Amino acid sequence: MQNAVPYPIESVDNALRLILLLRERSRLGVAEAARHLGVAPSTAHRLLGMLKHHGFAVQDGRRAYLPGPVFADLGLLAGRSGPDLRTVVRPHLERLSGELQETVHLAVLQGTAVRFLDGVEATHGLRVGSRAGMSMPAHCTSGGKVLLAQLSPAELEVLYPRGLPAVYGPAVEDLATLRRQLTTARRLGYAVNREESERGITGIGVCLRDSTGRVRGALAAGMPTARCPNTRIPEVAAALRTAAGLIAAELGGS
Repeated sequence: MQNAVPYPIESVDNALRLILLLRERSRLGVAEAARHLGVAPSTAHRLLGMLKHHGFAVQDGRRAYLPGPVFADLGLLAGRSGPDLRTVVRPHLERLSGELQETVHLAVLQGTAVRFLDGVEATHGLRVGSRAGMSMPAHCTSGGKVLLAQLSPAELEVLYPRGLPAVYGPAVEDLATLRRQLTTARRLGYAVNREESERGITGIGVCLRDSTGRVRGALAAGMPTARCPNTRIPEVAAALRTAAGLIAAELGGS
């Protein structure tokens, strides 16, 4: 039995217990967290939101919480059953970048934002820089769109109760248009960002799942629009999907 804490602070204790629970179970919902802590779901939601804000948690396409990048940075995943997402994906990013001669990323959905967990830059003088560690609005990036496409209409409404936030120039501005784009992404199996996040940049993203079909993130390639005519988009998407299939086999059902 552990020794009693002399000066307990309940909110800190609950946050630390959630970190340990995330490490142990690798996937956590709000209701499960609330039951574990013995608190209201609203309290669990706020605690998980704070962990996500500080990089201890990320969310998948079904809004469940997964261990965030800080776990890997601090070595907190050592000894946990199942492979670490970034460790598995990294060699595939390196191979993809070499094959496509473009910058590629691993990304996850965090609420209405997409966070780039890792990236490998192209070697061209004119290239997209790595966005590893950055977050961007999900609805104007290819990786974010393909992850939003995995959500149900009700989940999308909950995510954007006041409509889409205003961003740079040509990005989609209303939910109706976004829904049409997401329908197209589901049909094609990939999403496209044509200069919606940055002028002169085109992105192509595919969904990344484990072998059970659970959404784990997205693979995205970014390149100068001048090097990406429409005819190239399906070719890049096919390369990304091939890599996603190989990664799924390595991830198993972890």
